[in-house]
Amino acid sequence: MAEIIVAKTAGFCFGVDRAVKEVERQLALGKRVATLGEIIHNPHVVRRFEEKGVRVLDRVEDNTDRRTVVIRSHGVPRSVYDRLAELGMDYVDATCPYVAKIHEIVSRYGEDTTLLIAGDETHPEIVGITGHCKTRYYVFRTAQDLEKLLSLHRETSQNHCVMLAQTTFNTSEWTKSVNLAKKVCTNLLIFDTICKATVNRQTEAAHLAQTCDLVIVVGGRHSSNTAKLYEITNQLGSSILVESAAELGGYSFHGVQKVGITAGASTPAFIIKEVQTTMSEILSTNAKNEDEMSFEEMLEQSFKTTYTREKVTGVVTGIKPNEISVDIGTKHAGYVPLSELTDDPNAKAEDLVQVGDQLDLIVMRVNDVEGTMMLSKKRLDAIAGFEKVMNAVDTGEVLEGTVVEVIKGGVLVLTNGVRVFIPASLATMYRSDDLNDLLKKTVRFKILEVNKQRRRAVGSIRAVLRDEKKAAEDKFWENVEVGQKYTGKVKSLTSYGAFVDLGGVDGMIHISELSWSRIKHPSEVVKVGDELNVFIRDIDPEKKRISLGYKTEEQNPWNILAKTYQVGDTATVQIVSLTPFGAFAQLMPGIDGLIHISQIARERINKPSDVLSVGQEVKVKITEIDYDKKRISLSIRALLEEGDEEAAAAIASKEEEAAPAEAEAPAAEEAPAETAAE
Repeated sequence: MAEIIVAKTAGFCFGVDRAVKEVERQLALGKRVATLGEIIHNPHVVRRFEEKGVRVLDRVEDNTDRRTVVIRSHGVPRSVYDRLAELGMDYVDATCPYVAKIHEIVSRYGEDTTLLIAGDETHPEIVGITGHCKTRYYVFRTAQDLEKLLSLHRETSQNHCVMLAQTTFNTSEWTKSVNLAKKVCTNLLIFDTICKATVNRQTEAAHLAQTCDLVIVVGGRHSSNTAKLYEITNQLGSSILVESAAELGGYSFHGVQKVGITAGASTPAFIIKEVQTTMSEILSTNAKNEDEMSFEEMLEQSFKTTYTREKVTGVVTGIKPNEISVDIGTKHAGYVPLSELTDDPNAKAEDLVQVGDQLDLIVMRVNDVEGTMMLSKKRLDAIAGFEKVMNAVDTGEVLEGTVVEVIKGGVLVLTNGVRVFIPASLATMYRSDDLNDLLKKTVRFKILEVNKQRRRAVGSIRAVLRDEKKAAEDKFWENVEVGQKYTGKVKSLTSYGAFVDLGGVDGMIHISELSWSRIKHPSEVVKVGDELNVFIRDIDPEKKRISLGYKTEEQNPWNILAKTYQVGDTATVQIVSLTPFGAFAQLMPGIDGLIHISQIARERINKPSDVLSVGQEVKVKITEIDYDKKRISLSIRALLEEGDEEAAAAIASKEEEAAPAEAEAPAAEEAPAETAAE
């Protein structure tokens, strides 16, 4: 009778539950919410919050619409709090209290102390912890790493050392590291900062691995504590890692009777329940199928001889539309159905082989009564391919295959005759990418986990995409120089500039560098998807920031002005604004000149609006160009004095519009005087 055991410690820990509830509380208050990084390492929870309008920020500066920022349970460096305060942003700190305690510990020590931190230096929790350190620190992942570290920095072992760990660090590895440090370091202070919930969860997972046929670890593949649970259970028994119940369809559970289920601290209860329910249905179906062997299967069993599954070499003797005939040197007439020759349903046998070709085959079925033998090339290739796929998990080899099916929970990729399951979260670079776009496409991927007994493999396309992106970044930073030109694609727009993909590396064009004219938003000049010719203005290798230039000197309106106009030239301009001291007029796009109030008319006027209006076109004379101060003086009066009729006509029409009002004013003032005289 099949049995399923769910770990008591599976699911949300206190810190994660607290962070998730904080986001829900802010939403309930009607606030627009953003999280600094994914609130937890679980794609389903993150996607659910995104559907409710929650934005995931990579940097504080990305919060352009001033949302309430929730700091996740992993915590952040001290510099992030400073930046939030500097920008005056509203935020809620949901850092796990256990993590906050570590921040407080590391911030106590100064230059006379060395900090030894057990954990993954790329994990957000460790990034946050090191961001509170005020002294030298070293991060190590294993006891072996610590031993190498201390041997390279021998002076460290003689100094005052403080040792602590990431809250989700592997407990057995921590014990080894502590024992090693005690032997080497003469002045050592140890803080056991591994969360007790983590210890209990790992202990229970180990017990399940030792007592069950299979352990299913449920959680995000980017979750540190989930990865450690999978590592522990895989070392002690047989286990698989899934992010949701949908992924169970990619595995075979033939012969499994007792299943354990555990889950990482970022896995919500509803996903654990779905996995339990789905697994129960699968085991029930398997039991029913095993009890109902068909007559055809029993008949096939009776035909099996010692030849079945044997590898043989045959020579093609005939080709038919649906099969080929082969001679394997026995009394049996060998044949290979087209379906056992290739996976391609559109392929033709004559295009694949010719009479006389020698093929390596495997015996599938022998019929001694009819004297025939069915063989397969496809399945022999699959066996060799299977070995290659199984070995790839250790070698890290990048495999290539074709996406043959999009299923619930991911995609199936055919490589070397083997179907590899790629979960949805690992199939594309970004969560928003459509899986259907991959169908029938050739993709490159890595194998993450295998189960030889069940002939199942799980891979990741994203791992290859990230490696390729990292390689492109490294190559870029090796060769980049200020002034270099690139063709890039606009990736996103913010109020302060445009981010451009230069081929795996992003650079930013500040809004001031997009146009020589003043603009209010980058969208006035470019849009997402545009290809731009840009150049490197400045680089910051330490912070990996690139400042790009887009506008060129050839486009500089002042350079164009120098080739177009000189002092003394006349031009038709448009009035763009009026001030008490004059009118500004656009001489050409990006350049305005000032017509001083004294240069608008021959006689003295009270204000520019008496003669001019915004949008009006007038003829002017250029009286001065100051390229250093970027100033231009224009004059209508100069043309009037020269007798320019066109300039005079423009001014006269405006004066005539104002004349009736001026004529009526004195009469109104004189009325009281006349009344008084009477």
